[in-house]
Amino acid sequence: MITPIPNEIIIGSRTSELAMWQTNHIKAQLQAVWLGLTVHVEPFVTKGDKTLDKPLPQIGGKGLFTLELEQALHDGRIHLAVHSLKDLPVKNAAGLTLGAIVGRADVRDVLIAKNGWALASLPEGAVVGTSSLRRQAQLLANRPDFQVKSIRGNVGTRVRKALEGEYDATVLAAAGITRLGLDDHITDWFSLDTMLPAPGQGALAVQCRANDAAILNLLAAVDRPQVRACVTAERSFLHHLDSGCSAPVAAHATQKKGKIYLAGLVGAPDGRAIIQVSGQSTDAWQLGAELARQAVAQGAQEILAGV
Repeated sequence: MITPIPNEIIIGSRTSELAMWQTNHIKAQLQAVWLGLTVHVEPFVTKGDKTLDKPLPQIGGKGLFTLELEQALHDGRIHLAVHSLKDLPVKNAAGLTLGAIVGRADVRDVLIAKNGWALASLPEGAVVGTSSLRRQAQLLANRPDFQVKSIRGNVGTRVRKALEGEYDATVLAAAGITRLGLDDHITDWFSLDTMLPAPGQGALAVQCRANDAAILNLLAAVDRPQVRACVTAERSFLHHLDSGCSAPVAAHATQKKGKIYLAGLVGAPDGRAIIQVSGQSTDAWQLGAELARQAVAQGAQEILAGV
């Protein structure tokens, strides 16, 4: 029996400019495939959005941006929730699943600095804003003279804080900057050798109820299997290190002719210890697990236990 596609759905979204861009992007993709589909957007302000006076790892990590949306899915108030995949815990919340992983933007991180500074030209002792332990570890491994300080707020707020001199610079995901048309403020692009991204960075995930066959059918039309395979390897690496999405763990995978190539990194927040592993396989989940084992053998658990 074929499950019919619904004519009308509700998507839950955080209220930030980037979150709304991402939600409207998914809305447009769905309506391009399913002609006549009516899509309503329901706004949510999450605990993570409300708590701006403390660093993310201190208040519970990126999962605080998803809890209200996940509850609304459970309650049946919305059919879908759109997230930056890098902000989602690897383990699905009970009863929920990722119905679609949608096209990936540039995975790199970028620097935004006053005076047009690039990474190499930032002055000795520059104050760099980031709430990401992953970014902090790699920044300090490259430039141990930096003062890394927590920075909170939406993308536009963090850009403004750097340009107005509250910080000398900040590091952000290229995906968010380009989606908001803020490319002109980028003063440097990090190579993957200098700054490996968060698992899933640049990809959008659409969360739904695991037993909602109609919505799963709807989302299958916009799912990107190659992107899903790559981010599965990255998130498997994170999962098998028994770490959350706020941990100082980085991973990036590519796929060519059915084979997945994965690079992973675990870094001490002070930048003094960096573990790097890489490998290839046709099995995304097993590849992530194997590289996590290699990282553990090199001392990853000791680094993560000290965070």
